[in-house]
Amino acid sequence: MKKILGIFLGLISAGFGAGFDMENVVVSEFNPIAVTLFLIFVLATLGITYYSNKKSQSASGFYTAGGNITGMQNGTAIAGDFMSAASFLGITALVFTNGFDGLIYSIGFLAGWPIILFLIAEKFRNLGKFTFADITAYRLESKPIRIISAVSALSVIVFYLIAQMVGAGQLIQILFGLPYGAAVIIVGILMICYVTFGGMHATTWVQIIKAILLLGGATFMAIMILYLTKFDLSYYFNQAIQNHLQGEKIMLPGGFLPDSISAISLGLALMFGTAGLPHILMRFFTVKDAKEARKSVFYATGLMGYFYILTFIIGFGAIALLLGNPQFTNVDGSFNGITNMVAITLAKVLGGDIFYGFISAVAFATILAVVAGLAISGAGAISHDLFVNVCKNGVCDPKLEMKVTKISTIGIGIFAILLGIIFEKQNVAFTVGLAFAIAASVNFPILLLSIYWKNLTTKGAFWGGLIGLISVLVMVILSPSIWIKSFGFSEAIFPYDHPAIFSMPITFILIYIISKLDNSQRAKIDKEGFAAQDFRAQSGVGISEAVAH
Repeated sequence: MKKILGIFLGLISAGFGAGFDMENVVVSEFNPIAVTLFLIFVLATLGITYYSNKKSQSASGFYTAGGNITGMQNGTAIAGDFMSAASFLGITALVFTNGFDGLIYSIGFLAGWPIILFLIAEKFRNLGKFTFADITAYRLESKPIRIISAVSALSVIVFYLIAQMVGAGQLIQILFGLPYGAAVIIVGILMICYVTFGGMHATTWVQIIKAILLLGGATFMAIMILYLTKFDLSYYFNQAIQNHLQGEKIMLPGGFLPDSISAISLGLALMFGTAGLPHILMRFFTVKDAKEARKSVFYATGLMGYFYILTFIIGFGAIALLLGNPQFTNVDGSFNGITNMVAITLAKVLGGDIFYGFISAVAFATILAVVAGLAISGAGAISHDLFVNVCKNGVCDPKLEMKVTKISTIGIGIFAILLGIIFEKQNVAFTVGLAFAIAASVNFPILLLSIYWKNLTTKGAFWGGLIGLISVLVMVILSPSIWIKSFGFSEAIFPYDHPAIFSMPITFILIYIISKLDNSQRAKIDKEGFAAQDFRAQSGVGISEAVAH
């Protein structure tokens, strides 16, 4: 358990096996400033939830905030959903430990957004209504496609949710001095309140507020770092090189991942996994049309690009300012604190206890925003996809649908709390990596081919997606990070921690072959429906309108 938080925080931002060892984790003393600021945030967001309650009574209001969110608001919310607390702490720690190589994850994440902008966002908004499965089931047989889409989406959500809940418990155990179990329960209860009573409207504004707070805090840190280094980049980097144990190697790429296959596989997972995350894709239904969807991606990409620049400055700033200070270094020049808490340590140096409390509170608040987005996406998959369109054949009383949706939300919240407590003493860093691998290997191929390939059939999408899902799960289980580190075997059956380079082609190839060999009557219907779907995707004629509140 001593190493879980270090590994977790490094990987929740990375998605795949690159953690940091962390010894002698201790619970800090009660931090009244951090707790007070956190309580202010909670009270403010609960007020938003109360205000949003009347806007989330219908399915449209609950899932998409009535489609009334602007492109700028939605882009900020997407950035807030994507920038987790551990993304801030983890990427900063990666840069602090590895120098420029630590930016590989920032670049990988950011590279996924042009794919979303040019290939997905506009058509996604024109074709869908509430969930990711609405797109894949547009012209294919609804039941089997919604089943595989919902199962894949829920797999991503569950693994992402486990990591967030354990991260919340471990993070607050260190920063606020609260017991692990209490932190997990608090996050779960607040998540249930936000989503059940406020729906997407409340979740959106929680994510917006969180994004602004996180960007504001990181901006202040970056400005202070540059001020203390006299805004001289040469001084800034020279000081970092002088202080770091690796010296000039921190300015060179190529030392972080063990081989080129791992690097390519990681890049594929980060890029295409981003374009297959259901809780991110769902946000494109909250805007009124394709134009606003494109704006959303534009603003989200800009904010996240700016955020990753800040983490770069903060990471190198920590090298320049902390490693050069005897208070924070051992005799051999190594950092004497918790590597993944380096941003928190630096915040205390730059702004004292008040700023330390602010950053600590924001770190916890970010997790609340992320789990709220995951919960509403999971509730949509259970209620809208599985209950309404599979069990009820698409015919369901709206009141019953909303009842099932809110029950699903409460169930997801309770399930998340239980998982967080169960996995407390387990190494769950791989869960985020698995989430990205599934998104890249299953969700993205089905989504892309359903939009662009006229010969896609129901059988191809279902069986290709199912086998792809099983393949990626098996590869991760048999990888060194699980087979050796978790199960204790001496040698891994599958030699790589990053399976996307293998699992993605499996899904694409199987979908192509099965669809080509499918000569059934249903296959003819699937292919003939492409023209109408493509017209809708291009024109937007017939899309659901925004709902006035």
